[in-house]
Amino acid sequence: MNDLDALAKLAQALSPWHAHLVFIGGWAHRIHRFSPRANQLTYQPVFTRDTDLAFANKVPIEGDIKAALAEHGFREQLTGEYRPPVAHYTLGDENGGFYAEFLTPLTDSAAKRRPKPDVTMTTTDVTARNATMTMAGISAQQIRYLDILLVDPWLITLSPQIGIPVPASMDVQVANPLCYMVQKFLIQSDRPAAKQAQDVLYIYDTIELFGALLDEFHEAWESRICPALGKKLSKTVLRSSEKSFSNINDVIRAAARIPQDRRLSSQQIQQTCQMAFETILQG
Repeated sequence: MNDLDALAKLAQALSPWHAHLVFIGGWAHRIHRFSPRANQLTYQPVFTRDTDLAFANKVPIEGDIKAALAEHGFREQLTGEYRPPVAHYTLGDENGGFYAEFLTPLTDSAAKRRPKPDVTMTTTDVTARNATMTMAGISAQQIRYLDILLVDPWLITLSPQIGIPVPASMDVQVANPLCYMVQKFLIQSDRPAAKQAQDVLYIYDTIELFGALLDEFHEAWESRICPALGKKLSKTVLRSSEKSFSNINDVIRAAARIPQDRRLSSQQIQQTCQMAFETILQG
């Protein structure tokens, strides 16, 4: 199945809840390309078959999302030892198909209830630090540092005119590109090396998409993002961004090797990102 066909089916299934759900993760980056403010890039985005959607959990969401997904061909697959279990909502082949996963911020009370990790788990196993909950018929993972992805989301229009086969144009909420990048610095220490490299590539590509907005991103950092994070996490972002791009390192080298349809140098990634975050975070 064409992945844009799958996205269209997902958007249609979730249309009653678009005001509650925010696209995050790799598909947020894909949808960012449809923003009228995005630069037109000649290379393909990083491929991902999973679609992460986030929602706030402070107010109940009405309706039955699970039933709506089933009506549009999605099947629920439950895994793990959590109660409720982790759920993927799959469209197409179980091993190679498109699937959606729902995430929500990890609250202090949920953190206290989460299962203790097995002693064999490493400190990079993020799942061991999370929990699950149910809302509107679906099972969602509760994730640390997810709150920032719900701050100031963008509305982006999906329509047949841009190649997405929905019956009519519809607006979806997508993680603010700055919040999208900032969150990757917050989770960096919990990610294995391969995922860190992928995150660096996502950051670089996001800067390529919205390079004309760096001054605007700085204003957003000062006025909305930094206050939402608080002083402690804001300092974490600053330290992590400086450490990540102060020089060429193994993670950047690995990121440069990921794309198959373009030549990308480690120096290009390092210099571009260093310059961008000096502008965004320090002004």
